[in-house]
Amino acid sequence: MSACLVGRRVRYDGGAKPVGGGVGGGVVGRWWDEGRVVVFCPEVSGGLPVPRAPAEIVGGDGADVLDGVARVLTASGEDVSRQFVRGARLALDAARAAGVRVALLKESSPSCGSLRVYDGRFAGTRVPGHGVTTALLRRAGVRVFGEDQVAEAAACLRELELTGSA
Repeated sequence: MSACLVGRRVRYDGGAKPVGGGVGGGVVGRWWDEGRVVVFCPEVSGGLPVPRAPAEIVGGDGADVLDGVARVLTASGEDVSRQFVRGARLALDAARAAGVRVALLKESSPSCGSLRVYDGRFAGTRVPGHGVTTALLRRAGVRVFGEDQVAEAAACLRELELTGSA
Protein backbone atom coordinates (compact mmCIF):
# COMPACT_ATOMS: atom_id res chain seq x y z
CA MET A 1 0.00 0.00 0.00
CA SER A 2 1.23 3.48 -0.79
CA ALA A 3 2.71 4.93 2.39
CA CYS A 4 0.80 8.19 1.97
CA LEU A 5 -2.48 6.24 2.09
CA VAL A 6 -1.78 5.06 5.65
CA GLY A 7 -0.99 8.59 6.80
CA ARG A 8 2.76 8.78 6.29
CA ARG A 9 3.85 12.25 5.20
CA VAL A 10 5.84 11.19 2.14
CA ARG A 11 4.06 12.95 -0.72
CA TYR A 12 5.89 15.46 -2.88
CA ASP A 13 4.38 18.29 -0.80
CA GLY A 14 5.19 16.63 2.53
CA GLY A 15 1.59 15.58 3.05
CA ALA A 16 -0.35 12.35 3.33
CA LYS A 17 -3.65 11.12 1.88
CA PRO A 18 -5.11 8.57 4.35
CA VAL A 19 -7.72 6.34 2.71
CA GLY A 20 -10.73 4.41 3.93
CA GLY A 21 -10.57 5.61 7.50
CA GLY A 22 -6.79 5.11 7.51
CA VAL A 23 -5.31 2.34 9.59
CA GLY A 24 -7.93 2.99 12.27
CA GLY A 25 -11.06 1.93 10.42
CA GLY A 26 -12.82 0.27 7.52
CA VAL A 27 -11.34 -2.36 5.26
CA VAL A 28 -7.90 -0.75 5.37
CA GLY A 29 -7.98 -0.78 9.18
CA ARG A 30 -8.95 -4.45 9.16
CA TRP A 31 -6.11 -5.28 6.76
CA TRP A 32 -3.75 -3.33 9.01
CA ASP A 33 -4.94 -5.17 12.12
CA GLU A 34 -4.52 -8.50 10.32
CA GLY A 35 -0.92 -7.63 9.41
CA ARG A 36 -1.67 -7.68 5.70
CA VAL A 37 -0.42 -4.22 4.81
CA VAL A 38 3.03 -3.71 3.33
CA VAL A 39 3.68 0.04 3.41
CA PHE A 40 5.93 1.49 0.74
CA CYS A 41 6.73 4.81 -0.97
CA PRO A 42 8.61 4.11 -4.19
CA GLU A 43 9.59 7.75 -4.69
CA VAL A 44 11.27 8.07 -1.30
CA SER A 45 12.77 4.58 -1.58
CA GLY A 46 14.08 5.52 -5.01
CA GLY A 47 16.06 8.37 -3.49
CA LEU A 48 13.82 11.42 -3.72
CA PRO A 49 13.43 13.75 -0.72
CA VAL A 50 10.32 14.95 1.12
CA PRO A 51 9.27 17.50 0.12
CA ARG A 52 10.31 17.30 -3.53
CA ALA A 53 9.44 18.99 -6.78
CA PRO A 54 6.25 17.67 -8.39
CA ALA A 55 6.99 15.30 -11.26
CA GLU A 56 4.97 14.03 -14.21
CA ILE A 57 5.50 11.45 -16.92
CA VAL A 58 6.33 13.01 -20.28
CA GLY A 59 5.87 11.01 -23.46
CA GLY A 60 3.69 8.15 -22.26
CA ASP A 61 2.97 6.35 -19.00
CA GLY A 62 4.79 4.16 -16.50
CA ALA A 63 5.23 1.24 -18.89
CA ASP A 64 6.86 3.61 -21.36
CA VAL A 65 9.23 4.87 -18.65
CA LEU A 66 10.23 1.27 -17.86
CA ASP A 67 10.83 0.67 -21.56
CA GLY A 68 12.95 3.84 -21.89
CA VAL A 69 10.48 5.55 -24.22
CA ALA A 70 9.12 8.17 -21.77
CA ARG A 71 10.68 10.10 -18.88
CA VAL A 72 9.61 11.39 -15.49
CA LEU A 73 10.43 15.09 -15.26
CA THR A 74 9.95 17.87 -12.73
CA ALA A 75 8.35 21.14 -13.86
CA SER A 76 11.89 22.62 -14.14
CA GLY A 77 12.89 19.79 -16.50
CA GLU A 78 14.99 17.68 -14.12
CA ASP A 79 14.90 14.03 -15.21
CA VAL A 80 14.02 11.87 -12.18
CA SER A 81 13.23 8.73 -14.18
CA ARG A 82 16.12 6.82 -12.62
CA GLN A 83 14.76 7.39 -9.10
CA PHE A 84 11.25 6.37 -10.15
CA VAL A 85 12.45 3.16 -11.79
CA ARG A 86 14.68 2.34 -8.81
CA GLY A 87 11.75 2.89 -6.43
CA ALA A 88 9.51 0.69 -8.58
CA ARG A 89 12.07 -2.12 -8.50
CA LEU A 90 12.40 -1.83 -4.72
CA ALA A 91 8.59 -1.88 -4.38
CA LEU A 92 8.47 -5.05 -6.47
CA ASP A 93 11.19 -6.60 -4.31
CA ALA A 94 9.17 -5.79 -1.16
CA ALA A 95 5.97 -7.13 -2.74
CA ARG A 96 7.64 -10.39 -3.75
CA ALA A 97 9.23 -10.82 -0.32
CA ALA A 98 5.82 -10.45 1.33
CA GLY A 99 3.87 -12.50 -1.23
CA VAL A 100 1.74 -9.52 -2.25
CA ARG A 101 -0.94 -10.27 -4.86
CA VAL A 102 -3.06 -7.09 -4.50
CA ALA A 103 -1.82 -3.51 -4.12
CA LEU A 104 -3.70 -0.35 -3.18
CA LEU A 105 -1.81 2.66 -4.50
CA LYS A 106 -2.22 6.45 -4.80
CA GLU A 107 -4.16 7.32 -7.93
CA SER A 108 -2.72 9.82 -10.44
CA SER A 109 0.81 9.56 -9.03
CA PRO A 110 3.61 9.14 -11.58
CA SER A 111 4.68 6.14 -9.48
CA CYS A 112 1.43 4.68 -8.26
CA GLY A 113 -1.38 5.78 -10.58
CA SER A 114 -3.42 2.76 -11.67
CA LEU A 115 -6.04 4.32 -13.95
CA ARG A 116 -4.72 7.78 -14.75
CA VAL A 117 -1.66 10.00 -14.48
CA TYR A 118 -1.00 13.67 -15.14
CA ASP A 119 -0.27 14.40 -18.79
CA GLY A 120 3.26 15.79 -18.42
CA ARG A 121 2.36 19.44 -19.09
CA PHE A 122 1.99 20.42 -15.39
CA ALA A 123 -1.45 21.90 -16.12
CA GLY A 124 -3.44 19.61 -13.79
CA THR A 125 -4.77 17.49 -16.66
CA ARG A 126 -5.07 13.76 -16.07
CA VAL A 127 -5.06 11.16 -18.81
CA PRO A 128 -5.62 7.41 -18.85
CA GLY A 129 -2.46 5.56 -17.90
CA HIS A 130 -0.50 4.20 -14.99
CA GLY A 131 2.58 5.05 -12.99
CA VAL A 132 5.99 3.42 -13.07
CA THR A 133 5.53 1.26 -9.97
CA THR A 134 2.07 0.17 -11.06
CA ALA A 135 3.43 -0.86 -14.46
CA LEU A 136 6.19 -2.96 -12.92
CA LEU A 137 3.91 -4.58 -10.34
CA ARG A 138 1.37 -5.45 -13.03
CA ARG A 139 4.07 -6.96 -15.22
CA ALA A 140 4.88 -9.21 -12.25
CA GLY A 141 1.23 -10.27 -11.84
CA VAL A 142 0.23 -8.02 -8.92
CA ARG A 143 -3.28 -6.61 -9.22
CA VAL A 144 -3.13 -2.86 -8.59
CA PHE A 145 -6.01 -0.64 -7.48
CA GLY A 146 -6.28 3.09 -6.75
CA GLU A 147 -7.38 4.46 -3.38
CA ASP A 148 -10.92 4.98 -4.71
CA GLN A 149 -11.14 1.25 -5.42
CA VAL A 150 -10.89 -0.19 -1.91
CA ALA A 151 -14.07 -2.24 -2.40
CA GLU A 152 -12.75 -3.64 -5.69
CA ALA A 153 -9.38 -4.48 -4.09
CA ALA A 154 -11.16 -6.22 -1.21
CA ALA A 155 -13.31 -8.22 -3.65
CA CYS A 156 -10.23 -9.22 -5.64
CA LEU A 157 -8.47 -10.35 -2.46
CA ARG A 158 -11.53 -12.37 -1.40
CA GLU A 159 -11.64 -14.03 -4.81
CA LEU A 160 -7.94 -14.91 -4.62
CA GLU A 161 -8.47 -16.38 -1.15
CA LEU A 162 -11.49 -18.42 -2.26
CA THR A 163 -9.60 -19.86 -5.22
CA GLY A 164 -6.51 -20.52 -3.13
CA SER A 165 -4.44 -18.08 -5.19
CA ALA A 166 -3.69 -15.64 -2.36
